[in-house]
Amino acid sequence: MDQSNLTYRIFPLGDSVITIDFGNNINESLNDEVITRFNELQISPVPGMIEAVPAYSSLTIYYDAVKLRNKVSSGQTVYEWMQQMLTERLQIPPNESEKNNRLFKIPVCYNLNFAPDIKTLADSKNLSVEEVIQLHTSGTYKVYMLGFLPGFAYMGEVNEKMIIPRKPQPVNVEQGSVGIAGKQTGIYPLASPGGWQIVGRTPLKLFDAAKEEPTLFKIGDKIHFFPITENDFYEIQNSFLLQDQYWNAE
Repeated sequence: MDQSNLTYRIFPLGDSVITIDFGNNINESLNDEVITRFNELQISPVPGMIEAVPAYSSLTIYYDAVKLRNKVSSGQTVYEWMQQMLTERLQIPPNESEKNNRLFKIPVCYNLNFAPDIKTLADSKNLSVEEVIQLHTSGTYKVYMLGFLPGFAYMGEVNEKMIIPRKPQPVNVEQGSVGIAGKQTGIYPLASPGGWQIVGRTPLKLFDAAKEEPTLFKIGDKIHFFPITENDFYEIQNSFLLQDQYWNAE
């Protein structure tokens, strides 16, 4: 992003939390800025930083206010000091080499027994089920943020013909379910109550607590879905070798 056009707002979320908001909307350019700044903080954190949490267009930093108290000059609060440090960081052009360029091709079974809402979506948009599948698999989606469940990737944006609101009430959703809510698509890494419209299911295990990196996706990853049969689904689901080819996709 052109730094001359970059606007942002810094504000506190408590005694030891500070947020940089770049615009409060779903925008790939803003999200690129968030991801780049997040990666920079992972490599070179500001003093006292405990954790940085990226979102669509904001970056929240948790810090140790007690530890920083001795660094702050008289008459200045810890928040003011942290705000100054972050403002100075933002004046430095981002390191574009830190951008994530990974692409995952994710198998999805769109059979009706794996896609309880695909017919409802198709009917509401005057599409056939086959057209919904074609539209969903024709795009490449960016992982804007992770949250809700460990490894749940919020991706966007779906074709405007498939935009559909969440369900009014959450229902039980199976692990691996692929859903659409508004302009977003995403995958449930674990079984959970959820309100997204479920259009398919992947056999991949997207969260594994036993792995050094327990989530398959990172923010900034690009995702492309491709359709598989029900037989393919069970073959991949039951094969450690086939699962590992996705975990080692880099």
